[in-house]
This record gives sequence, structure tokens and C-alpha cells, in this order.
Amino acid sequence: MQWYFVAVLLTILTSSQGILTTLSQSNGKYLYDYATVPFLAEVFKLLLSTLLLWRECRISPSTRVTTEWKSVRLYVIPSIIYLIHNNVQFATLTYVDTSTYQIMGNLKIVTTAILFRLFLRRRLSNLQWMAIVLLAVGTTTSQVKGCGEASCDSLFAAPIQGYMLGVLSACLSALAGVYTEFLMKKNNDSLYWQNVQLYTFGSIFNMARLVLDDYRGGYENGSWWQRLFNGYSITTWMVVLNLGSTGLLVSWLMKYADNIVKVYSTSLAMLLTMVLSVYLFNLKPTLQLLLGTIICMMSLHMYFAPPNMLVDLPTQVRAAPENLKEVAVERRTDS
Repeated sequence: MQWYFVAVLLTILTSSQGILTTLSQSNGKYLYDYATVPFLAEVFKLLLSTLLLWRECRISPSTRVTTEWKSVRLYVIPSIIYLIHNNVQFATLTYVDTSTYQIMGNLKIVTTAILFRLFLRRRLSNLQWMAIVLLAVGTTTSQVKGCGEASCDSLFAAPIQGYMLGVLSACLSALAGVYTEFLMKKNNDSLYWQNVQLYTFGSIFNMARLVLDDYRGGYENGSWWQRLFNGYSITTWMVVLNLGSTGLLVSWLMKYADNIVKVYSTSLAMLLTMVLSVYLFNLKPTLQLLLGTIICMMSLHMYFAPPNMLVDLPTQVRAAPENLKEVAVERRTDS
């Protein structure tokens, strides 16, 4: 499977994630416990990865599986980070609207590139750094509303908690992505086995979060498993499946591509979300959306195109002979 096919699919699923999450609300509130969505998504990923690992082991008995504890315990760290990040996403959307959240999330484009360079020791050319900055500028430009509109001030009208959670979400996303890529590429273990380890800890920590919420609430609404599906609708289940499928695609990209590909996929998903919103929610297309899309396409080309397509190298011209003697020698050679 080619990485660009997975990247396109990830772009589509990520684009629909924000729309589905918004549609799952009723009058701006969640009728279900939003902490159960990441838990069910982790369980879905764990079950599917276990099934695929069993199938792979049957087909290829030589499938590599490292079961040493010193290797398995490393998968605890990204599970904790993803646990916090997934729940911070939902909490942020209770303070800010979807557009504001996505604008703040553009910070993860730059932070991912920085951590990608520092921790994974991956070198990026000057053109690639410029492309990453352009990507952040393009996605932000496309999401900023016209200053002539009354809604222009909505970007700065949210509570301070919303901005703090948005920045935290962007930083956690970058950290989780870089560390997960490190784990996926540190050995040649089966991708499905690595997913099983990752999502086992993810399910455990998400379940611990639900138990902790019950304890803090004094079990006023009963135990978490008794209300696990309370308030769930078809849209909510679509959010669960979307979140789970997105996680599986991300792990594939971490194994066979890198974090920058993931960043471009999720960033372009923001543009796709806005374009779809024009048709789904009768929003008017803006000049900012057009300019942002053009900038992002330029960034995409700058980062992934071969250098010879970006820079016109001067053709080498043979210097003219300095005297008649050199001309005569050249003529003899030609004859």
C-alpha cells in the first residue's frame, strides 16, 4: 500500500471528524459522556489489530513479535499522551467553536517539525522549513474570517481556558506523534503487534480515566459501564469509528512514512472541512479560504517535489576560446 493513498484517506477521515463531533452535540452540549468516545475507539483499534495480527501469524509464522518487558513498557508513554490529548480535544470544543480550535491547532505544524528535527535527528532542507511555515500560514489564513464581519472578533471572544487547552492539545499532538514514530521504527516488529501493545495500554488508561471520573463524582450517575452507551446516537458511533480508523491510519504512516506526511494530511483536512462546510452548513466561501488553499498547495509542492523541479539550475555554457591558437586546436579536433 502506497503512503500517499493512506495519507489521502487520513485527510478525508480527519476532515469529517470535526464535522461529526459537532453534529453529535445537542444545543451545543454532549448528551453522552465524551470520555467514553476515546475509550471505545481504543477498544475498537485493539480488537481490529488483534484480529489482523492473528491473521498475519497464520499466514506468516515468521512474523516478528518482541515480548520483552523492556520493549513493551515503552508503549505506556504514548498511551498516556494520547489519553490526555483525545480528552483535551473534546474539552476544548466546549469552550471554543470548531474554527477557533482548528486555528489554534495549526501550532502543531511547527512544533511537530521542531520535535521531528530534535528528537528523531531528521534533517530538513531550508526549502522544507519554508514549506512547513507556509503550511501553517496557509491553514491559518483559510480559517480567519473577514475583518469586515461581525463574527471576526469571535476568535478572541472565547474563555482563556479554551486557548490554554487548544495550545496544550497542539503540543501533545506533536509530542505523541514524534514518540510514536520512534517506537514504530525502532525495530522490525509487526505493525499489528505494535498496535496491540499501543492500544492495550490506551484502553487501560482510558478505562482508568472513567473510573477516576466516577470516584470524583461520588458515583452519582452509577458506574461508568452502566452508562457507557447512554446518549449515544448513530452520529456518536460514527465519531467512535472515525476516531478509531484515524488512529490506525496514523500508526501506519508512523511505521512506513513519517510525521511530516501526517501533518500535511491533517492540515489539508482542515481545508477540506471548510470546503465541505460551505455545502453542509450553507457557509459562504471567502477570499481567505481561496488564498489559504493556494498557499497550502504551494507548500505541498515545495516540500515533496524534487529539488530540480523547484530551482532552475543554470545550464553550463562552454567558455569562448581566448585566442586563435585554441580555435585552431578545436577545429582540428572536430575534423
